[in-house]
Amino acid sequence: QVQLVESGGGLVEAGGSLRLSCKASGNIFMIDSMGWYRQAPGKQRELVADISLSRNGNTNYAESVKGRFTISRDNAKSEVYLQMDSLQPEDTAVYYCKRVNAPRWGRGEYWGQGTQVTVSS
Repeated sequence: QVQLVESGGGLVEAGGSLRLSCKASGNIFMIDSMGWYRQAPGKQRELVADISLSRNGNTNYAESVKGRFTISRDNAKSEVYLQMDSLQPEDTAVYYCKRVNAPRWGRGEYWGQGTQVTVSS
């Protein structure tokens, strides 16, 4: 059974830091990439950052978080992390972990349950 378990959200003051973790389980050999998305109240869900689990480890960031957030992986643990520094109130949202399987496995997409990040001004 595919599962994504997120942790690390919380309340922080502007300028502070948080680290999110996402652990994948279930047919992990199928995973092509993992990433973090966020959804603020009244807004659409948007990409924050994603990372390939292949050897190249390519990453992709939203413009709004470049230079402040860092996505990383631990393939041995099937975990992906999002280090968030210099947090601002506009970063407040529910953050979701997403997993995408490789094309040869049908490119299935799976979501975690979400973790709340609140940045106070």
